Amino acid sequence: MTNDAVKQEVVEHERVLEKAAEWKAAGRGVALATVVATWGSSPRPVGSQLVVEEDGDFVGSVSGGCIEGAVVTEARQTIADGQTRLIDYGISDETAWQVGLACGGKCEVFIEPIE
Repeated sequence: MTNDAVKQEVVEHERVLEKAAEWKAAGRGVALATVVATWGSSPRPVGSQLVVEEDGDFVGSVSGGCIEGAVVTEARQTIADGQTRLIDYGISDETAWQVGLACGGKCEVFIEPIE
């Protein structure tokens, strides 16, 4: 990873945490999703974060595409019930080829309520 890429990751991380604090200060329910593990092809590295507020607005990224939508849904459930979640998302190499991707991959996302 280049220095510019590292700096961009730091800025993104700070933006996510600032938004979480802003929403929490406004009295909104908030959950934080963090990529805790990846295997194979994964668009976002370990440590990538996405913050979600109770109405479904979000800032940051943990993957993109359909995984991002699923994480927002799980995060809203975390806000509602206060339970942490550890979710695995993945696609096998065989399935990846069938849908036009070069290879499969997996990411594990931890979702926690912000108190």
